[in-house]
Amino acid sequence: MLKKIIDLCYPNVCGFCGTITKEVICTKCILRWKECKQTTIQKNLAKSYQEYAYLFPYTGLIRQRMIQYKFYGATYLYRFWGQMICQEKSLRQWIQAYDCIIPVPIHPKRKRKRGFNQAELVAKEIGSRLDIPVETNVLYKLVHNPPQSSLNKEKRKRNILQVYRLRNQYLIQGKKVLLLDDIYTTGNTVEACSRVIQQASVKKIGVLTISKD
Repeated sequence: MLKKIIDLCYPNVCGFCGTITKEVICTKCILRWKECKQTTIQKNLAKSYQEYAYLFPYTGLIRQRMIQYKFYGATYLYRFWGQMICQEKSLRQWIQAYDCIIPVPIHPKRKRKRGFNQAELVAKEIGSRLDIPVETNVLYKLVHNPPQSSLNKEKRKRNILQVYRLRNQYLIQGKKVLLLDDIYTTGNTVEACSRVIQQASVKKIGVLTISKD
């Protein structure tokens, strides 16, 4: 529903320069996008998830747009993030090897305050473009803890313990699950989520973020 409201209220604009355009990126900014991307896919990781991929380094213009997206009302940028990921051939093929996508959840109180879950909007855009189910009723956040971005490295690790839970495990049991978040900083969030997802006896877990700090 939120996605439909955003699409109705906001005209499509270029994710880089902000000018109104029929596409998520205007022809003048295509080179800028290509200069920013740093497609990376890592496999056989010694973590609770087996693969990790991201598209952008969290610097410069990408960092500016991500901050605008999460905190300053540029909600419509989910289209830009979703299309840029799907447009990258190696990432698209990698994503299509998974059975479903799970966005990292935020607590209901934070979602009410922000108005949306930034990872969920991007996950649904990718799912729609690649015809992959997006499961939003499996992993949930039980504890309304402080935002990770407000804490130092050591406090982030403690802050994320025991805050995620599973429900409706049958929806992902035996499946290859792709966990999606917006930014990878210390990796504590996706590690915590992956450990919880493992409890559903899934076949494989991969992690995808838009950017990496």
